[in-house]
Parts: sequence; structure tokens; C-alpha cells
Amino acid sequence: MKVRANNKEVEIKKGSLAFDLAKKLNIEEKTIGVMINKEIKELSSPLSENDEIKFLNFEDFEGKKIFWHTSAHVLAQAVINLWPEAKPTIGPPIEKGFYYDFANLNISDKDLPKIEKEAKNIIKKNLIPIKKVFKNKEEALLSFPTNKYKKELIEEISEGEITAYIQGEFIDLCKGPHLTNLNKIKSFKILKTAGAYWRGDSKNEMLTRIYAISFPTKEMLEEYLTLLEEAKKRDHKMLGKKLNLFAFKEEAPGMVFLFPNGIYIWNTLLSFLRESLEQANYLEIKTPILLKKDLWEQSGHWFHYKEHMYLSEVEKKEYAIKPMNCPGCMLFYKTNVHSYKELPLRVSEIGHVHRHEPSGALNGLFRVRSFHQDDAHIFMKREDVKDEIINILNLTDKIYMTFGLSFNLELSTRPEKEKTIGTDEDWEITTNALKEALEEWGHSYKINEGEGAFYGPKIDLHIKDALGRSWQCGTIQLDMSLPEKFDLKYISEKQEHKKPLMLHRTILGSIERFLGILIEHFSGNFPFWLNPNPIKIIAVADRHINFSETIRKKIKSHNILCEIDSSNESVSKKIRNAQLLKTNYMITIGDREIENKILTIRTRNGKILEKIKLENFIKEILKEKQEKKLISPYSI
Repeated sequence: MKVRANNKEVEIKKGSLAFDLAKKLNIEEKTIGVMINKEIKELSSPLSENDEIKFLNFEDFEGKKIFWHTSAHVLAQAVINLWPEAKPTIGPPIEKGFYYDFANLNISDKDLPKIEKEAKNIIKKNLIPIKKVFKNKEEALLSFPTNKYKKELIEEISEGEITAYIQGEFIDLCKGPHLTNLNKIKSFKILKTAGAYWRGDSKNEMLTRIYAISFPTKEMLEEYLTLLEEAKKRDHKMLGKKLNLFAFKEEAPGMVFLFPNGIYIWNTLLSFLRESLEQANYLEIKTPILLKKDLWEQSGHWFHYKEHMYLSEVEKKEYAIKPMNCPGCMLFYKTNVHSYKELPLRVSEIGHVHRHEPSGALNGLFRVRSFHQDDAHIFMKREDVKDEIINILNLTDKIYMTFGLSFNLELSTRPEKEKTIGTDEDWEITTNALKEALEEWGHSYKINEGEGAFYGPKIDLHIKDALGRSWQCGTIQLDMSLPEKFDLKYISEKQEHKKPLMLHRTILGSIERFLGILIEHFSGNFPFWLNPNPIKIIAVADRHINFSETIRKKIKSHNILCEIDSSNESVSKKIRNAQLLKTNYMITIGDREIENKILTIRTRNGKILEKIKLENFIKEILKEKQEKKLISPYSI
């Protein structure tokens, strides 16, 4: 019989399994799983005539999920072997590795090597075959007689088959798919343990969570551990303290205090953002932070997001601090009657929002309760969608590349029909418009089938930092819901009232989070235009201070920050202090410099520049600042 594998037609024997085909194509060693007619399955799955086959390896997102989900079962089995009374609950793959949550388990960091050793023993035994079994609800409940957590999950399954996987003597409730055996897991590392509430609800029991990671080669684990060590050195919380950028206080959990150095970066970042938006023909607005309950009921947030909102009462009326900027922008649009000639109307807001995140989820600038979003809402006609998407992608590319950040794109399409709003025609037109825009723009993208919002398809932008880590920051979201809820209209060419389509979009996302990403991306070594400590003048002795002050004034007259270190420390200590502040340029002023009216400059990367004239230095750094260069021309 014939099947189509990896875009090629292949002849195989009737009754062949996906593994047989992988072996025939000589790719079985690296193959982890398979997509058969777009459904992810194990390699032990049978094939049929005309099947469309795509093999998955560890480089594929779906392949990693299979690999790490299987590894999570190994972790659970290891824990149960060592602590038979422990109750496994859930253990999903995550962005980097996996975790498993256990009830009735009390361990410390000292126990982690023991768990890791047992996991490696299980992998070494290679408990094959890993079997997928099908059960009805009654059989499934009998398989976990003393585990109330598994029973709770089983009871919630209202339809469809219930599946479990058997690995040696270990059985676990799971949808799969899994590896067909364990010999592909060549490295396994327990990372840490933490507390976690059952199902993420603080009202539930606290469980013990164990994080781990695994790879198909030892070299990949070594690279990952090296990356972790480098990430520790770049930790924005540590660098934020060292560079005096920001702090968090007990008096305002999850709400950042920006210090002068931090506010300089913040303001510079926003100035660049506003300049870019103005060039792209955006209008900027500012809407109130506190809005009445009625508005949140109209938008739907009151019913679906209330538990994350900060509420207040004023004159016996209920209000909420905004968790999103969207409803305020809808009111702005409704303030005036709009003509088709005004569309597309691009409205931006750097809005201050608050969301009640659990205290355990707070993480420096990456997860806060009070933050700013670079939101925009674009109101348009149907025929405008493709061009507006391309405009946003061009703007995004310009902004990200200024910081040396590459990015990937993901298109999420319509979820199950009954869970969405809008007609089939609306979804087809809008989804095709997004696809056409991405195709025309020419950047590769991934499709996430059925993962769009209930109110429209979306494009997510995942940036990659200097360590290759991925961060989801920007999003382009087509919304067919809010224009309907707020009865938005524009007057068409035929003088008819029509409903506009609307795009939400963010580029930086949470600006606080983006600041944290930049700190780690640059490791605190900010480019000249963004650095709050760009130039430090080091006076060798007190007699050199007056000339140093003359230099400082001339540099500052060009709106460039510049400070003098006139302390009683040695020159080497002053240079060391400037280096700790990640200063771009250190200018040493001594007798020779004063006598010859020249500068001796040390760059951040240690290069020494001698006999530099002040006017030439100013000319170069002005160009570096204006062009927002990532690398100093003096460092090359």
C-alpha cells in the first residue's frame, strides 16, 4: 500500500506500523513520534492506505512534548519506587522539561540525587514495551483505588475513551502519546523541588512538585546546564540590584519601584516606542485606571475575570481597576461618529493595568501585579486586514531588531465551533487574511490548529534572546466580540452603518517584563543609547577635576549623560567601579590629557583608545546614540 511520508510517496507492506516506515526511511534513531493525518501518535501506531505521515524528532515542539511526557512518567515511577505511599497527581511537559506533583510526599533537596539515580536505573532497564491501555470509567477508577486525585480527574471525563500507560509495574492515567520505549532517553536531570497547590488553586492542598529535564544526548544536557549557569549570571533580579535599577517592597507585593537608573531606561524605551508609533500613524490615548462595574459587565470581564481584578466601592457603586485597556478604548471609539475614510484607525495606549496574580507566581519583573502594556486597537474594514497585519509585522520587526531580538511567529486558528462567536464566513475571511499576510510578509510561521481565542484567530510573536531562550511578548489578535458588545459602527461609502473589524496588538507586551528580558538579554551591558551609565570621567587627582568638569559639560550639552568620579579611590578602583556599573566609556583625565587637550578612553570591552580629540569623540557617540547601535564603533 502507499502512504505519503514527509511529503514523499512511499510503498509499504499492509499492516505496517509507523516504526516500520521510519526504519525503512532510515530515520528511526532520531524519530520520537509521528503525526498521522495531523493527529499526533506513537510510533507503534498502525498505518493505512493514503495516510499522510510526518515524523517527529526532538527538534519539533510536538516531539519534545512526547519525550518529556514520557520522562515525567519515569520521574513518577522513580518517586513511587522510593516512597510507595506518595500519591502521583499530574505531570505535564512544560516549555523546558517537565514536572510532576505528588501528594503525601515530604522531601528536601538532599533527596533529589537519590530520585535521579532511581530514574536513571528505570531508563537503563528500558521497560519495554510501554503499553497504552483503554479503559472505561469504572475500570479506570479501579486502577487507582487509593488515589483521590486521579479519581477526581477520571470523574470529570464525561465522554470519550480513558487511556493509561503501563511502564513495567507502574501505571498512570494519561492521554499520551509516549515514546514506545525508554532507550531514547540518554540524559536525565532533576532540577529542583517546590510547593504547588492541587490544580493551581490556593484553596486546595499543597503538593510537592519536582522539576526535571531530559534529552536524547548527553551533550544536549551539558549545553542546557551551561545555559542555566549563564542565565544565573544574567538574572535580572540580581542585576537590577547591582545596577540600582529597581526593587520590590513588602508594602506593595508584585509592584515594582523603579529607581533613577531604571526610570532612565524606562523613559528612553517609551520615547523610542512612541516615536515608532508616530511614524506608523498611530494616535495615542490615555484612559482612566478605575472604571465602573457596568463597563466590565458589558465587556465580559466581570463574569470571566473578576477573581483577578482589584475591586473598589465609591459612593455605593462598584468599580474595578482595569486589568486590560480594551474597554476604555471602545469608549474612546464611541465618542465620535466615524467615516470609512478614517479607517483604518490606529489607536495606541501605554496603559497601566493591575491583575491579582497569586503571590507564589510572582517572579521579579517577569510576573507582577501592576504593569504597563503597549496596547493598540486598530479599527478597520474587512479589506484592510491583510495590509494592517503586514504593517504591524513591519513595525514589530523594526522594534525587535533595534534590540537585536529575532522572533518566530505562530498562527492560532478557530477552536471548536460551538465555543466561538462569529459566522463561519467571518472566521474563514479573517483566518485567511492572517495567513495571506504572513505568506506575503515572507517569514516562516507555525500553525496552532484550534488554539485561537473564542472571538478570533491570532498571531503570537516569540522573541529569542542572546541565550536562545524564547519569550512570548507580542500578539496580533483579531476580535469579533468587542465591536459587537459595544455596538461599534462606521459610516460606509453608501452611507450605511457597518461594524468595523478590530485588531488588538501588543509588541513589547508587559513593558515591565520586557525590561526584565532586556536586562538579561544584554546581561546589563546596555547599548550606549539605552544605558543610564554611558560615560564615566575618571579624574586621576584633585588637580584634574576642573578640566574633567569642562569635558563633562561639553558632553552633557549634547544631551548625553556623563558623570565624574572624583573620589579618593585609586584610578584602578575607579575603573573597576565603572566596569561594575557596565559603563560604555571610561575617560581618564591626568596631566598628559590636560596638557595635550586629548582624551584617553577605555571601552567596556577593555579596549584602550589614546589621543582622542573631544570633538571627534562627541561626533561618534552622537551617531551611536542617534542610530541606536548595538555595538560601539570604538569596540570593533
